[in-house]
Amino acid sequence: MADLSDPEIDQAYQDVRSDKSDTNWLLLDYESDRSDKLKLAQTGTGGLAELRDILDESKASYAYVRVAYSNDKESTREKFILVVWIGPQCKVMRKAKISVHAADVKGTLRVFSIEVAAREKDDLNEDPIVVRLRKAGGASYDGV
Repeated sequence: MADLSDPEIDQAYQDVRSDKSDTNWLLLDYESDRSDKLKLAQTGTGGLAELRDILDESKASYAYVRVAYSNDKESTREKFILVVWIGPQCKVMRKAKISVHAADVKGTLRVFSIEVAAREKDDLNEDPIVVRLRKAGGASYDGV
């Protein structure tokens, strides 16, 4: 099991979810290569683009992101995604634990529309994620 007892994790989660906060993502990393304890590594206000830039290709991490997009000229929606990042140079033993630990993370970062499994930074391009969010959101009037 993953240890998510760090109180900063819950506070950052509440900040990302809050309309009163500019924080729109959080990143959880393992304390060390051999640890199962997750800690809040970073938060930010620059969305998926900013998150992509700071992901470490040798690590496995989890991110929670608020994504804003328009359905038409008059409306904007905000949805939340859970990112399970496994960098291309992540160690095999860490990869082996990800599916079990991801379930623990989902128990803490509970409310999200879609899960994005990212192995390359290009997996976090915003346009395909917004298409998935529109499909997950139900009614779509623009043919996607």
